[in-house]
Amino acid sequence: MKMTRLIPMLPVRSMPASVEFYQKLGFSVEQRNDDWRWAMLCFGECRLMVDQSINVHPEIPRTSVLYLYPDDIGEYHRQLRENGLDIPELEVSFYGMKEFRFDDPDGNRLWIGQSTSAGT
Repeated sequence: MKMTRLIPMLPVRSMPASVEFYQKLGFSVEQRNDDWRWAMLCFGECRLMVDQSINVHPEIPRTSVLYLYPDDIGEYHRQLRENGLDIPELEVSFYGMKEFRFDDPDGNRLWIGQSTSAGT
């Protein structure tokens, strides 16, 4: 047996607001059901579900961390700023990743990074 896919599902306070936010990151809507308050988002081969109906404690901030790996961190960083997101400057971490970090509207932490090593 093998695992064929893993798709994170984030509980959110507002599915429409989360969809709008993640579209600024470059995701598009693959499926959406407003009655369920759920959406499947995609960006290339990456998938993410946002689900308002499973958020049993909407007043509590989320604590998930998603690490995204664009193929050109500098270009992606510029694109997010052009999309109106207030994001920090790029930094190089002690573990060799050029990255930046910020939160989505529900408090989920987003780390965006690219290796500084050649060939990775």
